[in-house]
Amino acid sequence: MITIRPTQERGAANFGWLDSRHTFSFGEYQDPKHMGFGTLRVINEDKVAPGKGFATHGHQNMEIVTYVLEGALEHKDSLGTGSVIRPGDVQRMSAGTGIRHSEYNASDSDVVHLLQIWILPGQDGIEPSYEQKSFEIAEQPGSLKLVGSQQGRDGSITIHQDVDLYAAVLQKDEDIRHTLNPGRVAWVQVVRGAVQVNDQTLTAGDGAAIAQESLITLQGTEQDGELLLFDMAV
Repeated sequence: MITIRPTQERGAANFGWLDSRHTFSFGEYQDPKHMGFGTLRVINEDKVAPGKGFATHGHQNMEIVTYVLEGALEHKDSLGTGSVIRPGDVQRMSAGTGIRHSEYNASDSDVVHLLQIWILPGQDGIEPSYEQKSFEIAEQPGSLKLVGSQQGRDGSITIHQDVDLYAAVLQKDEDIRHTLNPGRVAWVQVVRGAVQVNDQTLTAGDGAAIAQESLITLQGTEQDGELLLFDMAV
């Protein structure tokens, strides 16, 4: 069973410096029908104006993954971490017992376009931590690249939850087949272009909840596409 979450039905917030779309309930956008899926709690698509950003604020007991599509995002946190996240990078911050951080557009001239993803941790109260790695996703079209996993296997970032996070770029006539094992569900988020998911066409901003399916088929269209796939325990 595949349930599409169309981009135009997402929640929206615009503060001038921030234009945001919410796949699931977040902030002032609350919809009891869309509180998350599996262990996914938040997928926010944010566009942050040059030189602007999120001032220092706190989080607890959440796995926070940042995926930049365009531009550069500067991160600082109470662990002493300072970094800039660019396209191809995947960042994971485990809030655990408590962490404070800020995120600002690193450019004075260009918008930064990103996804921020919150995943419920498998255990509360872990020690806060941070990790960032770069992946050659765009240079390996037509294949799923594991960028996050519970064990940090195959060079992926470590996510403290039973979830495998893949990224892929698909061009015309390329296809990927992904087996979904019993007791697992998946979410596909199209972040750029268009992709066919089990013969249903999704465009940028669309998501798809997938359950009770054993095979996920991802196919390229006339328009190149980029996607994230979350393979999660029920």
